[in-house]
Amino acid sequence: MSHPLLSTEPSPYEAFPFSDRCRRVWDRGDHLLIGVSPGNSYFSVARIAELVRWGREFFSGVDLVYADLHVDAQFEAFGHPPEHARRRAAKEVKTTARRIERGVAEAGLAGVGVHALSDFLADPEYQRLSVEIGRALAEDPEFRGAAEGMARGFLAGRLAPGQSATAEQVAAGLRYICAELPFFLDTPRLLDVASSISCYHVELPLTPVLFGRGEGLRAEPEQGYAVVRPSAVVAAA
Repeated sequence: MSHPLLSTEPSPYEAFPFSDRCRRVWDRGDHLLIGVSPGNSYFSVARIAELVRWGREFFSGVDLVYADLHVDAQFEAFGHPPEHARRRAAKEVKTTARRIERGVAEAGLAGVGVHALSDFLADPEYQRLSVEIGRALAEDPEFRGAAEGMARGFLAGRLAPGQSATAEQVAAGLRYICAELPFFLDTPRLLDVASSISCYHVELPLTPVLFGRGEGLRAEPEQGYAVVRPSAVVAAA
């Protein structure tokens, strides 16, 4: 990652664009996409409000997208009966949507978009990108290896110490991750913006594949990625 970008001093967050190209996309200041995972305690109401306000210091537009696809499949893969898995997934997604709604309201800024992944299922661009992702999983060993590594890392927090994910659990994790990936490839087309930075609070195993190589499935030139995390300066204060 490159050197952090800070806003005001002290800044609540620091940003690490993945590459020089991602830094150039950041510097355009068109759009920031904040991805929110259901069931992740990191995304509190206060955190969401703070991220939205901070993001608008750098970007003309800010949107939040939360995952609501294949959440139930993960619970099923961990042994929950299908009906219980659906109810638990629906509860987590609903709680996440409410938290985002409250956080955006608390931020007090107009024009902040909020979307569920399922809102894009009928979108031709989302469908096209999903087909490309499926093809890469089948034909691109580097991409598949990174995607499976990301799935295993995501699942690790739900496993007992020393336990490895089963093939079914990894497959469920892959479905969940692949539903999000179109927004790492081409948010500008999906949300009709000139350029966009997708951000998360940790670097992901797929980041070097999508943003660092010159062949295979990779992000469009107008798509960037940055790790955005609480500032070490503020945390130490």
